[in-house]
Amino acid sequence: MTDLVACLSTGKGTWLEVSSLINSYNWNKVYLITNNFGKENFKPRENTELILINPESSIEEIKKAIFNELKDKLSGDVAINFSSGSGKEHMALLSALMQLGTGLRLITFDKEIKEI
Repeated sequence: MTDLVACLSTGKGTWLEVSSLINSYNWNKVYLITNNFGKENFKPRENTELILINPESSIEEIKKAIFNELKDKLSGDVAINFSSGSGKEHMALLSALMQLGTGLRLITFDKEIKEI
């Protein structure tokens, strides 16, 4: 089974792509990297876990927070999406996943899930 890990942060209209990805596949688990605004305003599905970060933190601090939340939770195959969020958040997420040793697939949504 595949887990979805995605940023849910800044970027006008990016939450729609993330929501479409979540709803278009039967994910084992969904992990969303988000901030306080996302936590307060996004309504997650049952199998979704929000990982709260402080976007003002350093990349290393964000990476550590993501790593600590995801260690021992991922089922193996991981699909990731960077349509939402900042470059700093993307770098921290990618670094954390690489440190965890997971296999990665970059995905996007354009009428259907597409691997890139």
